[in-house]
Amino acid sequence: MPRPVPGLLAAAERHLRIGSAAAMADAVTRSHLDDGRCVGWYGPPAPGWRVAVDAERADAPVPPALARRFGAGDFWARWTRAECCCKLADVPIATWWRSHGLGTPAAGAALWRTLRLADLVVTVGFAPTLLPRPTQRSCTF
Repeated sequence: MPRPVPGLLAAAERHLRIGSAAAMADAVTRSHLDDGRCVGWYGPPAPGWRVAVDAERADAPVPPALARRFGAGDFWARWTRAECCCKLADVPIATWWRSHGLGTPAAGAALWRTLRLADLVVTVGFAPTLLPRPTQRSCTF
């Protein structure tokens, strides 16, 4: 594993910005929130890795159907991790659910960090670019 990725994750707060979608237009990758804000990643390149970010409001109510299916405990942290993995694996969340629920593969190659940033739960994830893209039947990466 290249050394830059753990360092980037450890310093994630320095590379994340919150603002309008227009203000985050030049971000490497972004996550749009339901209140109109956007979280953008402004970290330096990590050769051989792609990056994804997902964010949710920490105080947002958990949709009842999702709480029944996955439980409400630590929901937004689990949700943002799963969404990051989906973005990195290029699979829809419903496909991810069939294999992993809101979990992340223990044997996967992705690295991530979930943190609180202001009033948000944010996950930043990296996955090697050298691995083949998974199919919808195989969501581990």
